[in-house]
Amino acid sequence: MAIFGNLNEPSDLVNGGREDAEDILNESLAFFGGEPITNDDAVRYGPLVLTVAPKEGKALSLLADHLFSPALFLAERIELDLIPAKGRRVIELGAGSALPSLLLATCPDPPSLVVVTDYPDDGILGNLQKNVENNRVHYQTTCCVKCVGFEWGTATDPLLKLSNSENESCPGYDVVILSDLLHFDASHDVLLASVGRLLAKTPISRMHISAGYYTRAEVCDSFLLKCKEAGFLLDEILPDVGDDRWLGKMTVGGLDTDALAIRKAACRYWIGRWAPC
Repeated sequence: MAIFGNLNEPSDLVNGGREDAEDILNESLAFFGGEPITNDDAVRYGPLVLTVAPKEGKALSLLADHLFSPALFLAERIELDLIPAKGRRVIELGAGSALPSLLLATCPDPPSLVVVTDYPDDGILGNLQKNVENNRVHYQTTCCVKCVGFEWGTATDPLLKLSNSENESCPGYDVVILSDLLHFDASHDVLLASVGRLLAKTPISRMHISAGYYTRAEVCDSFLLKCKEAGFLLDEILPDVGDDRWLGKMTVGGLDTDALAIRKAACRYWIGRWAPC
């Protein structure tokens, strides 16, 4: 997880920088299910072994040194084939450890392309690149996986070029993943500006957004309103009756199904699409 917008130094974060980021994190830890998945250096999910960024510099201020419950939530949906991606082009913003997108690359019917992005900091991006390379043996051969540094609000042309779609009538990616990125409302504008340029304007294009309940409701509501103003429709997917169990089958870092269900219950989830013209 990494939260960022047009930021130059940790002190540029909303309301005072690193101290506020740490306050938000501490509030997250106080919420049942909001604690990091593990304090170990490596996180295991099925065949994947993922590390988090070193606990220093930008990784601390951008909260990229932990993996939180929303990534697990999306991973379970991927296991259950509830995030359609067969043959599609996928990009994850603020990917952190990139659990959801890299898990997609291991699926029997994978995307054709997975691009994982995060803030262009040596510690954050270096860790993300290591995760991509160390797990490459597990990706399906029909799925191309790439890692790129990207700061929200900056030029998206290089990312569109990677998708081989810059000259199409509807350039962009079919799937955009946003895992636990809504904490800082001052970053919503640049985040949505980037999504608006990256998500292809087609009927099948979707963004998948997961956030913890530790992200304040008014912050999430602000994001939803800005999505509507930017031309998106977002549907919140609420759990069905009895859908409080962990339904994934893969082994997850020593956590049992009860612990995983607690973390799943700590998350909110939306599916976004372009509003009809």
